[in-house]
Amino acid sequence: MPSEHLPEFCVPSQSQAAYGSGGDSRKNGWPDHSGAVRGRMRQILASACVATRTSGKMDKPLISHHLVDSDGSLAEAPSEVPKVGILGSGDFARSLATRLVGSGFSVVVGSRNPKRMAGLFPSAAQVTLQEEAVGSPEVIFVAMFREHYSTLCGLSDQLAGKILVDVSNPTEQEHLQHHQSNAEYLASLFPTCAVVKAFNVISAWTLQSGPRDGNRQVPICSDQPEAKRTVLEMVRAMGFTPVDMGSLASAREVEAMPLRLFPGWKVPALLALGLFIFFYAYNFVRDVLEPYVQEGKNKFYKLPVFVVNTTLPCVAYVLLSLVYLPGVLAAALQLRRGTKYQRFPDWLDHWLQHRKQIGLLSFFCAALHALYSLCLPLRRSHRYDLVNLAIKQVLTNKSHLWNEEEVWRMEIYLSLGVLALGMLSLLAVTSLPSIANSLNWREFSFVQSTLGFVALVLSTLHTLTYGWTRAFEESRYKFFLPPTFTLTLLVPCVIILAKGLFLLPCISRRLTKIRRGWEKDGSVRFTLPVDHALAQKTSHV
Repeated sequence: MPSEHLPEFCVPSQSQAAYGSGGDSRKNGWPDHSGAVRGRMRQILASACVATRTSGKMDKPLISHHLVDSDGSLAEAPSEVPKVGILGSGDFARSLATRLVGSGFSVVVGSRNPKRMAGLFPSAAQVTLQEEAVGSPEVIFVAMFREHYSTLCGLSDQLAGKILVDVSNPTEQEHLQHHQSNAEYLASLFPTCAVVKAFNVISAWTLQSGPRDGNRQVPICSDQPEAKRTVLEMVRAMGFTPVDMGSLASAREVEAMPLRLFPGWKVPALLALGLFIFFYAYNFVRDVLEPYVQEGKNKFYKLPVFVVNTTLPCVAYVLLSLVYLPGVLAAALQLRRGTKYQRFPDWLDHWLQHRKQIGLLSFFCAALHALYSLCLPLRRSHRYDLVNLAIKQVLTNKSHLWNEEEVWRMEIYLSLGVLALGMLSLLAVTSLPSIANSLNWREFSFVQSTLGFVALVLSTLHTLTYGWTRAFEESRYKFFLPPTFTLTLLVPCVIILAKGLFLLPCISRRLTKIRRGWEKDGSVRFTLPVDHALAQKTSHV
C-alpha cells in the first residue's frame, strides 16, 4: 500500500469507533481498572496516525538506525507518548522495539539480563528487569517461546488487567503436538489479562526495514473487543494493515500461516515436474536411445543441454495451454447448463484457482529455454559438427551452401519465439501485486486474457514453424514415435478452435446473456392476488 493511502488506515471509521464500545469490559472476564488509560492511549494513537500520514516516515527503513548503548535506566517518558512494554530480548523483540520507537512509542524492554542486552536495543528504548518493565505500560508484547510462558507467572498480579500481545510461532512439530494455540495457552495462564494474537506473520526484517519490503497485513484475534481495538490502532500507527480474524479460537489458524510453504504452488509444481519427466524421457528415447540402438552412435552427451532444451519448450507450451483450457471448459459448461448460478465441479474450480501459478511456471520454463538456446552454439560438440560439415563440403567440392527455405523458416521461427517470450514476460510482470494494483479491472483483464491468448497463438505459430514439414517425413518417426512437437500441438489447437467458435455471433450472444444473469429455464412469473384481503396478507419484501 503506497504511503498516500495511509490516511484510510489511520482514521478509524464509524464502525471501528463503535467497535467494543458502550459496554463494560469486566463482563468479558478481566477487570477494567485502567479504562481511562486505554482511552488516553487511543487518543495518542490517533494523533500518531495523523503524524504518520503527514510526515510519511512510516515507510522509511529503520534498519539503518544506529543502535547505541543504553544505560538501562528508566527515564521518565513524556506523558503524551504511549508507553509499550516488551518481554523478551531476542531478535524479534529487538526488531519490534526498533519499529515501535520509530513509530513514536515509548518502549520499555524487560529482560533477565538487562545490562548485557541493553546495547542491542535502540538508545530510546529502556532496558530493565521484567518486574520493572510491566509496571506502567498498558500493552505488553510477549516475545518469547511457549515453554518460557510459565516463568512469567510470578508477575500475575502486576499483569492483571493489561493487554498481552502474543507474537510467538510454534514449529510444525509443536503445532501438531499441541491442540491449544500458544495464545490460548497464554490466556489460560493469565486469566485476568486480555490476550491478543498479532504480529506472528511479520518477520523481524519486515519490522526493521518497513512495510514496503514485506507483507503489510497483520492478522489479529482476541476474545476482548476493547483490547483488540487497541492493538488494531497500534498496527495502523506502525504502518501495517490489521486484519480482524475474530476470537482467540482463530489463533491456531493464525499460527499455522507461517508454517505453510507455498500452499498454492504444490499442485502446479508437481504438474510441471510430471510434464518435464514425461517429455524428457520421450526425447531421450527419440534422440539418444534410438541412434544408439539402431546405428550404434553414442549421443549420451546430449542429455545435459540438448535434451533439456528440447524438453523445456514442450513443458512451457503445454502449461500455457493449461492456463486457458479451464476457461474454455467453464464456458462450455455454462452454455450446456444455460445458467451461471451452478457451481463448477471441484476439480475445475481448483484448476481455475491455480492458473496464475501455472502461467508463471510456463514463463519460467520458456525463459530457461531461451537461455539454453543461447548456450547451444557454445558447446564443444557444436563446434566439432561445424568443422566436420566444413570438411565434408571441401571433400564434395561444394563452394556454396544455401537453403532458402531453411533460412526463412529459422528467421520466422526465432522471431515468433522472441515475440511469444515477450508476451509471456508481460503476463508475468502484470501478475505481480504491485503492478496489478496499478491497473483497473479492464486493463488487467485485457492483458491476462486477450494478450495471454495472443501469446498462446504466437507460441503455436512458433511450434508450427519449428516443425514445418517434419511431421510428414517418415524418417522423423523414430521407434514409430511421432515428433515431440506434434504431441504439444493437440491441446492448444483445441483451445484456439474453441475460442474461434465462441466468437460466432450465435454462441457469443448466448454466452454473454448467461454471464449477465439470464437462465434457460429460470423465467419468473409474477401473479397478482385474487382479492384485496389476500393482497394485504402478501409480503412485499
